[in-house]
Amino acid sequence: MITAFVLIEAERGQVGALAQALADLPGVAEVYSVSGRHDLVAIARVATPEDLSVLVTDRLALLPGIVSTETLLAFRAYSRHDLDSLFDVGLSEPGR
Repeated sequence: MITAFVLIEAERGQVGALAQALADLPGVAEVYSVSGRHDLVAIARVATPEDLSVLVTDRLALLPGIVSTETLLAFRAYSRHDLDSLFDVGLSEPGR
């Protein structure tokens, strides 16, 4: 599974409609409105690099209301859940 973060600058007044249109695209798992230089972040989860290319260049970037995009490809995910499982040596009680 390939995960990418697409940072999106939207036209003024288009953030809400654009966020919904992005969320409806196959391959877009989540969309967040954010503060800072970008207006939205779309989380893409696809099977292949080709799928990501199609999603970003053929579908997402052509939506009305998008000024610009920047795509960040995730190499590895880190989370408390993942770290806890790495250090679990089986000493905790079941169900805890």
